[in-house]
Amino acid sequence: MPIRYHEATKEFHLYNDKVSYIIAVLKNGHLGQVYFGGKLHDRESFQHLLEFRPRPMSVCVYEGDLTYSMEHIRQEYPVYGAGDMRYPALEILQGNGSRITDFVYKGHQIYDGKLVLEGLPATYTENEGEATTLEIYLEDQLIETKITLYYTIFEAFPAIARSAKIRYEGKDSVIIDRAMSMSVDLPDMDYEMIELTGAWSRERAVKTRRLEHGVQGIYSMRGFSSHHYNPFLALKRPQTTERNGEVYGFSLVYSGNFLAQADVDTYDTTRVTMGIHPDRFSWKLEHGDSFQTPEAVMVYSESGLNGMSQTYHQLYRERLARGPWRDRVRPILINNWEGTYFDFNEEKLLHIADTAKELGVEMFVLDDGWFGNRDDDRRSLGDWYPNERKLPEGIKGIAQKIEAKGLKFGLWFEPEMVNMDSDLYRTHPDWILATPGRNISHGRNQYVLDFSREEVVEAIYGQMKKILSEAPISYIKWDMNRSMSEVYSAVAKPEEQGKVMHKYILGVYRLYEMLIREFPDILFESCASGGARFDPGMMYYAPQCWTSDDTDAVERLKIQYGTSFVYPVSSMGAHVSAAPNHQLLRNTSLEMRAGVAYFGTFGYELDPCSLSQEEKDEIREQIAFMKKHRKLIQYGTFYRLESPFEGNTAAWMAVSEDGQEALVGYYRILQPVNGPYRRLRLEGLCKDRLYQIEGKAEAFFGDELMKAGLVVSDSASGENKEKYNGKNGDFQAKIYYLSSVK
Repeated sequence: MPIRYHEATKEFHLYNDKVSYIIAVLKNGHLGQVYFGGKLHDRESFQHLLEFRPRPMSVCVYEGDLTYSMEHIRQEYPVYGAGDMRYPALEILQGNGSRITDFVYKGHQIYDGKLVLEGLPATYTENEGEATTLEIYLEDQLIETKITLYYTIFEAFPAIARSAKIRYEGKDSVIIDRAMSMSVDLPDMDYEMIELTGAWSRERAVKTRRLEHGVQGIYSMRGFSSHHYNPFLALKRPQTTERNGEVYGFSLVYSGNFLAQADVDTYDTTRVTMGIHPDRFSWKLEHGDSFQTPEAVMVYSESGLNGMSQTYHQLYRERLARGPWRDRVRPILINNWEGTYFDFNEEKLLHIADTAKELGVEMFVLDDGWFGNRDDDRRSLGDWYPNERKLPEGIKGIAQKIEAKGLKFGLWFEPEMVNMDSDLYRTHPDWILATPGRNISHGRNQYVLDFSREEVVEAIYGQMKKILSEAPISYIKWDMNRSMSEVYSAVAKPEEQGKVMHKYILGVYRLYEMLIREFPDILFESCASGGARFDPGMMYYAPQCWTSDDTDAVERLKIQYGTSFVYPVSSMGAHVSAAPNHQLLRNTSLEMRAGVAYFGTFGYELDPCSLSQEEKDEIREQIAFMKKHRKLIQYGTFYRLESPFEGNTAAWMAVSEDGQEALVGYYRILQPVNGPYRRLRLEGLCKDRLYQIEGKAEAFFGDELMKAGLVVSDSASGENKEKYNGKNGDFQAKIYYLSSVK
């Protein structure tokens, strides 16, 4: 049993062979955080790890006991009041104006498996013995409110999933102003915090800062997880590297406003909290109502940042993503957006499809511009019926013609948005989020539909279902292109407006769920101006996401490298686009563009009809290569080897589960002059196996490749007298395929 309860000391020990997490019921009935880290032997008492000392000027719970100050006790789910002056995990406004609460232990339950969170995405189990769950029950009798804390520890992963449920059983009402999904107090501050930050077209850059006293945090109040901050943070020891050392990861399975922070007090205790952002949030509970927080997943690694990432990769790939596409290799597709933008007709699309088919592409995806009167981004969002001027036989006709060519057909939607110049808005102007009497801001000439309203979600579902029922559609690209502003629902009561942004996200999840149940074989790809909603919540519904609107190969090195801190390669939409790149105007080789895009769900974002025969031949070879190796890439163990944030080169690799084969990507941005010799130390190979590297005559043992390294020196090391031939110069990618020969 991976969860033990010691009755004498009222301690809970959650553990497997890699991690231990220990909680104790304190003498005032609150929960204390005893330990979180590498596995410890179980014992009858861990009381020696709970430290109580008198602190000058502290507020103490018990008269005459100067050692018992909640401000200086490491807590498990702290609440406001009783002397703890730090940020709490929970804050409840009561009818008399008080926010003081006192939740004490009432009982617990331990069981095999994992609870499904109603209306919310979460990790799950499929087989007996995969995970064990602890529910701890707390109660504040004065306000007749109960909390259930959920902890699930996975047998195969150093990971613990946490959430909380608050239930009100009083006669009046209370208001939840803050409800974090998790809180953990660590006993020191000797950490560096890693976050993934950025903006449109440069998402998830890796930022590292040393923890200091005070609050260090990331957040979104844009209505979605955002380009700017990903709902993830990690705390690593200063000496921790990709390969070695201790690190804690915290990831929120949610797609809306969030807050993740490390609060370091002046005694060096670090409190990590994560959950829905308390600003713009207020949730009233009447008698019998409850509120469920989203799930947070905590990961511990003693094998560096790669160890943390690999846990998230496998857990999210196998027990967060769902449906038939979870375990299938993804189709190689071509998307017409950068090839045509809005300027297309059926003839042009079919010509692209013919050429793509000849090159080995497996799916054609029709992007924005196919519906209503859509010739630019100013009109027709919300009118999900075919533009028959462009597509005389509608979506059904073009989809059938594409399928007849031997390709699957995919379609773009942006279901959460509307243009004012649309039939939907003219019929239902009150369906957008807008504050009465205030200016209504727009983004990309569009407005946000009020998905907190069931009738709005049902109406969009009806339009989408009609299209999907009539045509052979195998893939949906679900886009969302603006932040929320002037958030106000026309039908919510004044005291309910604080629920709107969370209910909006629940509405998005509900629409996904309805479509998945109706069309279980469709592959969904989420998108939000590229990577603005690349989060675990979306992975539950869409196993892959358009990683960024920026398709430049050099920038994608950084974007995909940062994304890999939490998200598996199988979730990253990565395409080869035209050169010069449409976002940066940079010219990179076709080889470089493909070399980066291989490590994702591979495809093309260009007009193949405009390519030279030489380029077409090269693409045909790329597609054949990807078809041969995509299972290894998408489901192998991924290692980051060299960071594009730290130098002129970058590298990563994927290793098969059995260690028999590996694929290494090595990238050099600018060619140096008379540079040093270079070796690349590989990871994850079997040290005693002999590996053949495709294109090289000799074979190498795994220990040599991991310790001495793979020689990647080329003509840049020395006096380069070679003529430019595409294999030297700037923007180079080298892909090494390794296979075990014994």
